[in-house]
Amino acid sequence: MDLWHLNIFCKVVEHKSFSKAGETAYLSQPTVSSHIRDLESHFGCRLIDRLSKEAVPTKAGELLYSYAIKLMSLHDEMKSAISEFQGSIKGNFVIGGSTIPGEYILPRIVAAFTRIYPDVKISLVIGDTDKIINETLSGILEAGVVGAEKKDKQIFQEILIADEMRLIVPSGHKWGKKKSIDLKMLLAEPFIIRERGSGTLKSIEQNLNAAGYGIDDLNISAQMGSTEAVRQGIKNKAGVSILSTIAVEGDLIEGSLKALAIEGLNLKRNFYLTRNRQRSISPICNAFILHMKNELIRNK
Repeated sequence: MDLWHLNIFCKVVEHKSFSKAGETAYLSQPTVSSHIRDLESHFGCRLIDRLSKEAVPTKAGELLYSYAIKLMSLHDEMKSAISEFQGSIKGNFVIGGSTIPGEYILPRIVAAFTRIYPDVKISLVIGDTDKIINETLSGILEAGVVGAEKKDKQIFQEILIADEMRLIVPSGHKWGKKKSIDLKMLLAEPFIIRERGSGTLKSIEQNLNAAGYGIDDLNISAQMGSTEAVRQGIKNKAGVSILSTIAVEGDLIEGSLKALAIEGLNLKRNFYLTRNRQRSISPICNAFILHMKNELIRNK
């Protein structure tokens, strides 16, 4: 067994496919299968089950994967540290972002960083806040940027960006010419919410609670799994919703959507740089964080 075998094993688990794992590693499917058989022979147990069209880890496979990703991460950190010692920054870096920072903020920062450090390969993982925090804790991600705080002693968070959400309605909506509405007016209006685990939903819930209300007080017309889906839902008149203005900036400029304040509801929130306290920061991660902070200050 070596790190290469573990690397291929991780790819099979993550892609749920031998063929897709092979494509990412430029290997044939039989070669990937051979590597997995070698691992199973080494540990003396089955690690991957083929269920229907998916490759799924067994309980032993899940256990191995939890350690393998830590080993792979430590391996990348080691290479990064040696590169820094030799006077260069190169290697692999995996960062995560919840929907708003992952889709609207981090891509331009990643692009600018790779122009400065062309020998760094960055993977940007996008998911809801819970996914990004959990994968930061498990070691899949070295850092993340999310839209909610996590009360966990293993997690270190610092405010990175201030954000302000607004009630977003179609331009032809009955409130389209208003600058604000009363919170009680909103409660009867069809409302689209994000899925559980979303930082946006958590922020809305916290702010409603502070005003003496809850999510169940809203007239929920639909639940959607991404900011883009909510945006399209609003445009197609499935309901209104509360979103970051960052996500609908283009629509606000062209006038297809309108943004309103809600009287009695504080819609300010923050995006947090999130790391695992128990993991030492790699040179690449440190360089990326410094670059990200400088970019955000420059673009204020």
